[in-house]
Amino acid sequence: MKSTSLMKIKSLHYGLLASFFILAACGTNLPSTTPVATPTASAVKPIQTDVSPTSNAMACMLVRGQATPEALGANFESRGHTSGPADAAVTIVEFSNYQCPACAFLDNSLRRIRQTHSTDVRLIYINTPSTSKNNDLLAMQAGEAADLQGKYWEMHDLLFDKRAEWSPLSSADFETWSARQAASLGLDETRFLEDYRGKVVAERLQQAVQSAGNQSIVPPILFVNSASPYTGQVDFPSLDTVVRMEALEAHQFSACPAWVIDPHKQYIATLRTDKGDATIQLFADKAPQAVNNFVFLARSGWYDGNTFYRVIPDVLAQTGDPSGTGIGNPGYFFATEITAGLHFNQPGMVAMDNNGLNTNGSRFFITLGPAPDMEGQYTIIGQVLSGLDGLKKLSPRDAKPGEDLPAGDKLIQVTIEEH
Repeated sequence: MKSTSLMKIKSLHYGLLASFFILAACGTNLPSTTPVATPTASAVKPIQTDVSPTSNAMACMLVRGQATPEALGANFESRGHTSGPADAAVTIVEFSNYQCPACAFLDNSLRRIRQTHSTDVRLIYINTPSTSKNNDLLAMQAGEAADLQGKYWEMHDLLFDKRAEWSPLSSADFETWSARQAASLGLDETRFLEDYRGKVVAERLQQAVQSAGNQSIVPPILFVNSASPYTGQVDFPSLDTVVRMEALEAHQFSACPAWVIDPHKQYIATLRTDKGDATIQLFADKAPQAVNNFVFLARSGWYDGNTFYRVIPDVLAQTGDPSGTGIGNPGYFFATEITAGLHFNQPGMVAMDNNGLNTNGSRFFITLGPAPDMEGQYTIIGQVLSGLDGLKKLSPRDAKPGEDLPAGDKLIQVTIEEH
């Protein structure tokens, strides 16, 4: 994905992923319980089982994004308050103020982002005061005074949480109220009041008002790893998906996988999960590209700690995306391999997920029952030899756009044996 394509994902909220390799829906095209048409023989040609590598690298098409959190942070970090590490994979810039209702909704979502992604996200909050709302500047004044005692974010969150209390107060009553809140946060109340009335805070307010006026900014405005404003949904699940996808880019591969298997040897994968171990016989001779990719990713640690992001009892369990969104990829796509003689006619079949023909990446699923509607669409890479009962105990989970779900079970580690 180019960075412009990623912005389309954000602005359209699970729109179409532009790729010069294929036309693939970025919204996950996961195996369905509803029968779908099987591709014709002319659309999907069975792979020859005697295929062997002709080079040191597997054929694939790179689609890795190009996030620029460093540049975004350099433009704004001197103007606002920052939460999160400077080297975070994702930089979010928020222009906001304390009294606009939309700002409060956005900030609530971003507070959860700060808490959920404390190491992956650097949030830069830029006060953009509204002169039409009398107490907005007073709230900013309290935040800046708290900052001088190292408690900016604590006061920031409190001000948003208690908007209904302080919004109608007079200037004198607000000062008394804010001092009381400062004390509740463990600040020195006397020093807080001195700073609240002092020169440093007054200069910060003046700079914020001047900056907002010069740029004619109407908050809230959000930037996420881009110089273009974010225009997608701002509920927590939606922003969480965007952040996870952006953070994934730091781990994606910039080259096609090396060739690491011998298609004439046997490979056994062991999946350690929260519900026990499962062993899988991989079909290296029947789907060499997909098995090579699976072994390459497993040995690189790509699968370690992944979530089973979609589990439908008696149908399938799905994982293989470190972002946990179900739409992530390793930075490349490779061809679909449909092999005669391999079918979804029993539980325990392991196959690559895709967004359409020739868009295999890293996501894979394991059938928990017969799935004839999947025939001819997905590359089957193996079959469960043991541990299927444990896989059937994975917690049901089926995320929808905008839906907030609890954490799913984990794929702790994948190990590979070669025989």
